[in-house]
Amino acid sequence: MKKTKVKVFFTGMERNTPTWPYIDYDYRKRAGEIMELLARNLPEIEFSQVIINSIDNVKEAFKEEVNGYLVYILTLRYSDLVKEILDTGVPTILADDLFGGSGHFLKFYDFARKKSLPVVGIASSNFQDILDAVRLFSVMNSMIHSRILVIKNKELDKKVSDSIKETFGTEILRMTSEELNTYYQNTDNGEAKRWEKKWTDEAFRVVEPTEEEIFKSARMYLALKKAMEEKNADAVTVDCLGLYYSGQLFAYPCLSFFQLNNEGLTGVCEADLDSTVTQLVLRYLTGRPGYVSDPVIDIGSNQIIYAHCVATNMVYGPTGLANPYIIRSHSEDRKGASIQSLLPLGETVTTAKISTKEKMLAVHQGKTVANIEEDKACRTKLAVEANVENILEKYNFEKLKWHRVTFYGDYRKELLNLARLWGLETIEEDKR
Repeated sequence: MKKTKVKVFFTGMERNTPTWPYIDYDYRKRAGEIMELLARNLPEIEFSQVIINSIDNVKEAFKEEVNGYLVYILTLRYSDLVKEILDTGVPTILADDLFGGSGHFLKFYDFARKKSLPVVGIASSNFQDILDAVRLFSVMNSMIHSRILVIKNKELDKKVSDSIKETFGTEILRMTSEELNTYYQNTDNGEAKRWEKKWTDEAFRVVEPTEEEIFKSARMYLALKKAMEEKNADAVTVDCLGLYYSGQLFAYPCLSFFQLNNEGLTGVCEADLDSTVTQLVLRYLTGRPGYVSDPVIDIGSNQIIYAHCVATNMVYGPTGLANPYIIRSHSEDRKGASIQSLLPLGETVTTAKISTKEKMLAVHQGKTVANIEEDKACRTKLAVEANVENILEKYNFEKLKWHRVTFYGDYRKELLNLARLWGLETIEEDKR
């Protein structure tokens, strides 16, 4: 993958000019300090800088292809040229070096908001806020160089795949069930047996599935993993219900997704490209796997319950602590093998969903309070206390459908900033 490139613009000033910060301020020294902090804390990003002092040197900088701009307001001079930078439409972080050019920061951030430009404004004495915002360019760059493999016999919705390419730069590949089944037939039975034993031994218990069902799930995992490797895919999603119900899939991919997500890859149910994009974005942002679900709202307990037959048991990432899991049958048809994950409680979770066609992001948060034992519906049921009446009133099923994707941790601000940089409309479902 190509390294993330960011162009940093600094506003300068003439000598003997009484203005903010003060006359003959050494803005070049301050620019050097900022560049050093950026390079030290974000070594994965390649930075280059421009001191804004004429329209010519600003336009010269536009010729370089970069992932984004960081525009730093150090002084009140030359900052009218900032408007030229913002108007390019290149994703931009606009930063105020406090007490340097704060009035012009407010002026141009107001300008960017009113024109709905892809600009995030940061005015903070904590430099970490700048680093967190600039790091978003790396998430965007990762999406540009990603590929999603869709296992589906029907043709893909071209509007969705085109929108994903246009907005995120991500390539979508389709594979039929017949092609996947060829990978399945060519799996190594000995290796599949080892995965069957590993999953069984590490499970809190196995309830319905036989050894044969778990063995078939292991072969499916190996088939999907091989297909991803050969197609150079960063994520996979399968039309699991349609293909399994019609007899075109040898096993449910539930344990496959469980394992892929635990390993730091991305596996998503039901050929849901919007959820796959959402989970992939958050994986690049957090280094953690997500949990796709069919949410159930319970106003009586002020809870939203995230229910599905696939869930990770490594919510803190591949090197984090694991939680217990139970191997169950798939809930709706009581066949195959799936996962009931007993997820950690007492933690903040962020739940999101991107509609790629509608260019929209929904987000809400809550605190995990229970793993629900209920025979109806999907196996894993994580209950979260949240502002569920607000979520109910703002749940846009028409544009965002049922699924949501849950991650452990507080990532609301980063998601809202990414949405702005990508030009997505946002809905904070838990806020009025």
